[in-house]
Amino acid sequence: MTVEVINFGCRLNSYEGEIIRQQAQAVGLQDAIIFNSCAVTSEAERQVRQAIRKSRKEHPDAKIIVTGCSAQIHPELYKNMGEVDKVLGNSEKLEKSGYEFVITNSEKALVNDIMSVKETASHLVTSFEGRARAFVQVQNGCDHRCTFCIIPFGRGNSRSAPLGDIAAQVRKLVAAGFKEVVLTGVDISDYGKDLPGQPTLGQMMRRLLALAPELPRLRLSSIDAVEVDEDVYRLIAGEPRLMPHIHISLQAGDDMILKRMKRRHNRQDILDFCARVRALRPDVVFGADIIAGFPTETEEMFLNTLRLVEEAGLTYLHVFPYSSRPGTPAAKMPQVPKHVRKERAARLRAAGDKQLGNYLKSQIGNTIEVLVEKDRLGRSPHFAVVELDRDCEPGGLVKAKIINAGITHLQGKAA
Repeated sequence: MTVEVINFGCRLNSYEGEIIRQQAQAVGLQDAIIFNSCAVTSEAERQVRQAIRKSRKEHPDAKIIVTGCSAQIHPELYKNMGEVDKVLGNSEKLEKSGYEFVITNSEKALVNDIMSVKETASHLVTSFEGRARAFVQVQNGCDHRCTFCIIPFGRGNSRSAPLGDIAAQVRKLVAAGFKEVVLTGVDISDYGKDLPGQPTLGQMMRRLLALAPELPRLRLSSIDAVEVDEDVYRLIAGEPRLMPHIHISLQAGDDMILKRMKRRHNRQDILDFCARVRALRPDVVFGADIIAGFPTETEEMFLNTLRLVEEAGLTYLHVFPYSSRPGTPAAKMPQVPKHVRKERAARLRAAGDKQLGNYLKSQIGNTIEVLVEKDRLGRSPHFAVVELDRDCEPGGLVKAKIINAGITHLQGKAA
């Protein structure tokens, strides 16, 4: 073992995990396991701690380092774990100096004030171990304060990467053989507000595609529907290299709950957004993040969210039972019993499974382009999992005719 990085949570952590690996190896760190933690829910943090304890039993002599959002927000928790050797903050984990600290300093933790970070540093990542698609960080942090969310305190305020840095990285990734790039961040809809001239997300994407004409596929991570600018809509309508898969940061489908969450949209905004995008790109599919059992949520409020899944035509659901985060306003609101949260989450997932099943069946007979990942599995432009009938080169694009649809994936005959 030299350096093993274990990522938890979001796509941004997957991207940053590659930077962590590069920086740690650059200073000569050896025999280390780095946990890049998530703090989006209490369960996510529990899983991190469980994995740390398991790793220590299996690798008694390895250096165990914890970083990421949970380490940034709760450094004392990890400092007090006997299994942990060092703790690094979310800014420190991306710099060589953080791993020099690990090697040379006797102190256990290096975690600075994340709110003092003003820029998203340019880190060039030209390989992603075991992945067919590459992630590019275009933004970090969040200026909004949703009542349930602790992440701004782990990531800091919103800050954007300059277009030149993004384009240079994408061109390097394409030269390295990647056929698909995912633009990621904490709140990419806020891209550019801190940059000179305040370019929008859509303006950046349009210029990026012009500067990287050899890039076959560009995909967005989660966006805030009401923050989408006109250039994004134009790209949805007329740019075939932008994948027809939009993941919405939804969270709920009831106006009162959305207000108590301090979200920027209401229920009708989501319906209008989906209708507009579908009119521009009829084959588009939507995903959404949804929280079940937010404080004060009644059955009637929940049903408004459940009905929105079908009304808006949402295909991929990422459902969380509400998890109380100490220090957030929502934690002080009247809580929904845990068993009710779990039951509502199960109903939402069942609705999502039905929507996904209907979509998959609709694809039978179509010929689509599949990005091959591994073990005969790949992804369609619409992000559906496709099982191919023969081995194909991982990372390549293959035409396949869809011959059957299962519960969770498509079956395709490769050309």
